[in-house]
Amino acid sequence: MSQPSLTRHDVATPRGVVLMLHGGRQQSLEAVDGRNLSRRRSRAMQRAIAPGFAAAGLSTWLLSYRVRGWNGGVGPVADARWALAEVRREVGEVPVCLLGHSMGARTAVHVADDRHVVGVVGLAPWWPADEPVAALRGRRLVGAHGRRDKITSYRQSARFVARAADVAASAELRDMGQVGHYMLRRIRSWNHVASSATLAILR
Repeated sequence: MSQPSLTRHDVATPRGVVLMLHGGRQQSLEAVDGRNLSRRRSRAMQRAIAPGFAAAGLSTWLLSYRVRGWNGGVGPVADARWALAEVRREVGEVPVCLLGHSMGARTAVHVADDRHVVGVVGLAPWWPADEPVAALRGRRLVGAHGRRDKITSYRQSARFVARAADVAASAELRDMGQVGHYMLRRIRSWNHVASSATLAILR
């Protein structure tokens, strides 16, 4: 099995880190490589928004999981915790915002209990209505979901955010309108909500 890896856009002395988590599939042991479309979409977003984060003193790291699948959560959650440990080892004690798409957003809400995580931004998130919210205690949560998403559910995300509001410092879901899952329409709008929500959490 391949190892997780990081694609980094670093600043000299970061005051915080944006850790991006790309999407995946419900079940798959296929290795993530440069051809993986979910990773490529997040990499394109990283290229677009990292300069703005750098101007604000933030480094932007994109995690590539070992395998594509959620597979009960064991793999992507372990990989995300590895990446958070790498932040501590390489950068030190700085705040982290998790920016995840689809399965990446689901992974994010499982590892948000890391002591350096201050918030989660989920784009077209895969947040089942009954997904645990305990890891979000005291964190800030922002979701952004389109109404035409046929892969993950806007309504389930809304129910998840409503439950998370009981434990999170703040929780909101932004309606992206009549767009689907893969962020291929209204790209600038997706990039804007990713940047603005993340910067607000790490201000």
